Amino acid sequence: MQLTRLLALFIAAFSLVANAQPLEQKPADSYFEKFKPVKAPQPSHLVLQTGDRLAICGDSITEQKMYSRIMETYLTVCVPELEITVRQYGWGGERAPGFLARMTNDCLRFRPTIATTCYGMNDHGYRAYAPEIGQRYREASIAVVEAFKHDGARVILGSPGCVGPKVPWAKGSAEELNLNLCELRNLDIEIAQAERIGFADVFWPMLTTEFAAHQKYGPDYLIAGKDAVHPGWAGHLVMAYAFLKAFDLDGEIGTITVNLGSQKASVSAGHELLAFKDGEVQIKSRRYPFCAAGGDVAKDDNIRSAMTLIPFNQELNRLTLLVKGGTVKNYKVTWGAETKSYSADQLAQGVNLAADFAANPFSEAFAKVDAAVTAKQNYETKQIKQLFHGEEGKVDMAATVALTEQARVPLADAIRQAFVPVTHTIKIAAE
Repeated sequence: MQLTRLLALFIAAFSLVANAQPLEQKPADSYFEKFKPVKAPQPSHLVLQTGDRLAICGDSITEQKMYSRIMETYLTVCVPELEITVRQYGWGGERAPGFLARMTNDCLRFRPTIATTCYGMNDHGYRAYAPEIGQRYREASIAVVEAFKHDGARVILGSPGCVGPKVPWAKGSAEELNLNLCELRNLDIEIAQAERIGFADVFWPMLTTEFAAHQKYGPDYLIAGKDAVHPGWAGHLVMAYAFLKAFDLDGEIGTITVNLGSQKASVSAGHELLAFKDGEVQIKSRRYPFCAAGGDVAKDDNIRSAMTLIPFNQELNRLTLLVKGGTVKNYKVTWGAETKSYSADQLAQGVNLAADFAANPFSEAFAKVDAAVTAKQNYETKQIKQLFHGEEGKVDMAATVALTEQARVPLADAIRQAFVPVTHTIKIAAE
């Protein structure tokens, strides 16, 4: 009997080891001891295809039209060769079953070829985890994924984000809520692997970035937002970063190579060399870097601030200036109205202009594209929430779709019209 029991225990222990999954690396702080974030799967190839129609789906955090706006503007100007078009479908208070109920009418009718989802915040009930929460979320999430797949769309299943220190309407502590959200994140990974779809880890980067922000900028810096649920710009950049990384974009905006010794210059795809003489290079660019204004980087309502906490510029926003053949120790680089100093060694290794120059020759053109994206996404909320689900849609859905699409077309066209080539000059001078 003892031998049988020992054998059963051995089999059970072997099963636990065999089924154990590696976990994400945790910050060195006792707060994270209870969390068991399964290691997120990584994409192995570019997920996006030329001409993709992207649907960005989610709850009120998506309806804020902040991470969705970052994503659409990025895809428009940073990888224009992919010719991606976007619609956002954020709906405040929504849970995964709610989107499932409306996705055919609101989303699938426009035939998306790829979709991102971000649910779980409302699904978790703002309380401690219970098996029934996970079961409801799992069933609805699988149904959403399979509905997209049945309609020919590829899916990136996004996890929920995290909550901040105190959610006013919560029925549990912030720790209990985040442990609950971590469980839903792990369920998303399980679903993504079983369904052979992509996964975007929103939760763990947000939670760990908030911890890093507190160490760097103090406890008032809130990645999850002032109400502990709806992020400001810093939190939304973390979210956009998660989804853009899930697409496996390489982040190469371009490389400008200058040889001061041979007096030659070259540029990579998406850019055209117009002239080069005496350390001054003029370029016409059909691909922009992602531009974020400066301001107080210690504030959580600042995109540029989030760039100090996550490797957005390093991994997704590299416009590299590479200068060879330098003969002095230091050089001044002037790009637009700003000048920075670099050593010859730094320039020989390459410097990221997008990271170093908050204001640059692309800023004005970038802002115009971003404004056009904002206007279109604002209308998409009105189109779906007020018109499709209002009296107009109840009376005649087909006519409502036709009329609202007529109104949306010029807004989409305005994005393409705003995205124009930018001619700019880089001056390199001995210091």
